[in-house]
Amino acid sequence: MDLQIKSFEEYQRIYQYSVEKPEEFWAEIAEHFYWRRKWNKVLEWNFKEPNIKWFEGARLNITENCLDRHVYKLGDKPAIIWEPNDPNEAHRVLTYKQLLDKVEQFSNVLKNNGIRKGDRVCIYLPMVPELVIAVLACARIGAIHSVVFGGFSAQSIADRINDADCRLVITADGGFRGTKQIALKSIVDDALVQCKSVERVIVLTRTRTPVSMIKGRDVWWEDEIKKVETQGNPPCPAEEMNAEDLLFILYTSGSTGKPKGVVHTCAGYMVYTGYTFTNAFQYQPDEVYFCTADIGWITGHSYIIYGPLSQGATSLMFEGVPNWPDAGRLWDIVEKHKVNILYTAPTAIRSLMAAGDQYVEGKDLSTITKLGTVGEPINEEAWHWYDQKIGKGKAPIVDTWWQTETGGFLISPIAGVTPTVPGYAMLPLPGVQPILVDENGQEIEGNGVSGNLCIKYPWPGMIRTTYGDHERCRQTYFSVYENLYFTGDGCLRDENGYYRITGRVDDVLNVSGHRIGTAEVENAINMHSDVIESAVVGYPHPVKGQGIYAFVIASQHHTDEDLTRQDINQTVSRIIGAIAKPDKIQFVSGLPKTRSGKIMRRILRKIAEGDTSNLGDTTTLLDPAVVDEIKEGAEKLRG
Repeated sequence: MDLQIKSFEEYQRIYQYSVEKPEEFWAEIAEHFYWRRKWNKVLEWNFKEPNIKWFEGARLNITENCLDRHVYKLGDKPAIIWEPNDPNEAHRVLTYKQLLDKVEQFSNVLKNNGIRKGDRVCIYLPMVPELVIAVLACARIGAIHSVVFGGFSAQSIADRINDADCRLVITADGGFRGTKQIALKSIVDDALVQCKSVERVIVLTRTRTPVSMIKGRDVWWEDEIKKVETQGNPPCPAEEMNAEDLLFILYTSGSTGKPKGVVHTCAGYMVYTGYTFTNAFQYQPDEVYFCTADIGWITGHSYIIYGPLSQGATSLMFEGVPNWPDAGRLWDIVEKHKVNILYTAPTAIRSLMAAGDQYVEGKDLSTITKLGTVGEPINEEAWHWYDQKIGKGKAPIVDTWWQTETGGFLISPIAGVTPTVPGYAMLPLPGVQPILVDENGQEIEGNGVSGNLCIKYPWPGMIRTTYGDHERCRQTYFSVYENLYFTGDGCLRDENGYYRITGRVDDVLNVSGHRIGTAEVENAINMHSDVIESAVVGYPHPVKGQGIYAFVIASQHHTDEDLTRQDINQTVSRIIGAIAKPDKIQFVSGLPKTRSGKIMRRILRKIAEGDTSNLGDTTTLLDPAVVDEIKEGAEKLRG
């Protein structure tokens, strides 16, 4: 079976086959990859524990599939094109052969620093090629990488290092992001005060920011590379891994304050990201593919590194931000590198659309053949602007729905093959079996219906556990509805059977395509000395999709509301990172609570949205009068 589906009729036939004979289907897809030893069994599973094993008995290394197997035919083909933050700085190109050489070299650096198969490595780097090299070097020697987004705070890094018991941290002196310089090493130093497990820190030079280097712990990337070069740059054969060995941990927000480490394993994740990448984007051998995500999120893992490289693609990564030095930067990159496939977030599209069409006009975007969106459902206005102004009405838009936990796309159009409707993720990819259920877990059948989105059968890229806490994985994803994976999303299935994601149904916000738990933000706000209690909800935001609205009960000490707001935002930035700062903070004397003490977030959500016409029955609240007071305060805040 070919990896790429070429017509809608073929999609329907293959989808049917994948549902009726899923193990045979995935075995055929897996034949397109290189295995040191084939599997004994395609799938063993139950969703009760949960226990999911794909391609058991197989032996492989994902880097041999991303690098070694391409070098003979594609050695001189660009694997990574890197576009720096500053447009005046030279871009870099790494061919497949050069990338393999650098990955082997850094694999030996990791070994020289005591890292072995099964060790956990925290990576906190800017969007530079060395980030890709570090990730693949970990995978090559069987170490488990935990990449932390460069916008997270010292506390967030410490939490992740301690949860995974990391032995080594890879960072840089600093990073560039638009006009900002981020002092990465300094943030790591603050984090490591709390981290006993870290024995070594490897520091890459990027910004030439002065840093503190602790003797016996901190070493420079460049010095470690020189040591390997003096050893004659020996090759570093890939470690043989079992199919279900851990590949990486990636932390994501949940409905409790503690981030959870989503675990992905070697074989299933490799097969799934490779298959979904080449199929959904209909990747052709000479195309340049540009994903604007950060590798600190799952999109960067699956669709900058592993998916594209496993398929021998040219993957472009960008260090900067879409609106610096001006709102034409993305279009300059497309023109400069003759980009064919552009994959970005609705937040970026909305902000570039708001900047004005003058930044697009005069830019040569004629090489674009396919467009994609990720992170949240795209609104219709932004979809049409993206279609007309960027795709010129000729490039199909792949509106992908998936999650950190799913590893890759679950519901998505296939470019040029399946129909597209603005704002719809459309149809499940082969091997994916979605189901809509009501609050009681009863299946809602037919079309023209909506409910909670679940998946009833495993797929190879799915989460295996939450690191060090399997019960949390079971409780979060598999206990809400029996024998189903619960996505946490609401979904509409229209009269044609097309799927549209309607948003989170749990206490998780989707801000600029990034999931942030309300409990996590509340915990951070509550750490401010003047805060007694807080409640956080999402509300519609014109650029971010969803904004963060915080209702805060403050002590009598605070007299200057604006200053206290700034202090609270500073506190949240220090504890989580700037990404979680509330957009609106409303001070209240009380919160709407039931007599048992539960905060009625449904009421707060309606008030935050400006929809106060139907708040439901408030007479059962402990203090119904507090609702009117909050409504008045919200009106004033809207001004």
